[in-house]
Amino acid sequence: MTRAWTRRPAFSPYLEILRLPGALAFSAAGFLARMPMSMFSLGTVLLIAAVTGRYGLAGLVAAAGAVSYALGAPQFARLSDRFGQRQVLRPQVAVFGAATVAFLALAELRAPLVAVIVPGALAGAAMPPVGSMVRARWSVLLAGTGRLHTAFSLESVADEIIFVVGPALVAVLATAVYPAAGVGAAMVMCVTGTLLFAAQRRTQPQPQPRGQPRRGREQRHPAAPRLRRAGVWAAVPGLVTLVPVYWFLGAMFAAIDVSTVGFAAEHGHTALAGLVLGTYALGSAIGGLWYGSRHWQAPLERRFAITLSLTAAGVATFWLQPGLAPLFAVIIVAGMSISPTLIAGYGLIERQAPPEQRTEGMTWLSSAIAVGVATGSPLAGHLIDAYGARWGYLLAAACGCAATATSLAGLGRLRHPGGGAGHDSAAPGEGAAVPRRALG
Repeated sequence: MTRAWTRRPAFSPYLEILRLPGALAFSAAGFLARMPMSMFSLGTVLLIAAVTGRYGLAGLVAAAGAVSYALGAPQFARLSDRFGQRQVLRPQVAVFGAATVAFLALAELRAPLVAVIVPGALAGAAMPPVGSMVRARWSVLLAGTGRLHTAFSLESVADEIIFVVGPALVAVLATAVYPAAGVGAAMVMCVTGTLLFAAQRRTQPQPQPRGQPRRGREQRHPAAPRLRRAGVWAAVPGLVTLVPVYWFLGAMFAAIDVSTVGFAAEHGHTALAGLVLGTYALGSAIGGLWYGSRHWQAPLERRFAITLSLTAAGVATFWLQPGLAPLFAVIIVAGMSISPTLIAGYGLIERQAPPEQRTEGMTWLSSAIAVGVATGSPLAGHLIDAYGARWGYLLAAACGCAATATSLAGLGRLRHPGGGAGHDSAAPGEGAAVPRRALG
């Protein structure tokens, strides 16, 4: 009997949660809907560069879209918490689709820069933050079951797959088919996936209007009503620590991407850069699958600090590698702590945030990464142009160290129960005494 149990496949927890009514449908639709997060920016660069021949201009247009997303996504997430995901997603994705069509048309017509940037920025601002909405649905569906951490791990692995498949797909479409094909495909997938996701009402979290009287354990925190009225930054103290941490992580990821391209070029194998980065994402996916299949006793904030430290330590070795072969060996191991770190970060927000602010809180983390990517790429590019790829890796290492130092300095805020203390989705060892949940 014991022997049979020990041979239970590691992916059994994932199959169990996907068998829940509606779970596979909304997770799959959410996967399709958020494909553009790995395609839109690169597709924009390839399109504008093909039309104008200027990569600097292409980067400016792409950065405008990324910053607009970072500013707009939390606002739409707040509206979805208040009025419901379906009510917000349908008009939002319509604006995204229309803005993207206008952007493509103006780019093809070689319109003036301002005329191209405006619809590009509007498309970025209106891109639905579906990843946070998927996690919000899991938070409701799995409340008190002991499997939320597994669900967050599943979604983190899905994100890694998106960042492996998406860039390769958009590159092929934009270079081998038509320059606008990459952005166009991203738009079609986003609109289709978002509409399919919004159509699934059964698993949608109930809207939580601000100021609405609450019942049960969520009223036990005496300051909870005041904190909710003050906004998500007051209700979720961990955001003060996690947003800068995720900003540093975004800059670190961007620096790694750019530096890897430069490093591969310096060694005469530019085409292998994508394979190296895919290996990094593969390591993250492996780590996420393993992390999500286990039950953990250590406090969630401690796990976050440990996995973040391991991530930074792994990145700090990249600049020492003498060639691509040893970089392959190191980067897959270093990647294994990325997904567990991101899973734990989202778990900390889920633990602290009241239900009516949960999606907004998670979206601030995604926005912080987007801003980090937008700022990290040009910084790394300038360093590489001036001093070589190793200096780009040193920038990535510095960003990783800064993220770790920030998390350790703000560890008290991560331990804080937050304005959502005592809500039903809290987990033992992670904020409340309810049946064991391996939240990550």
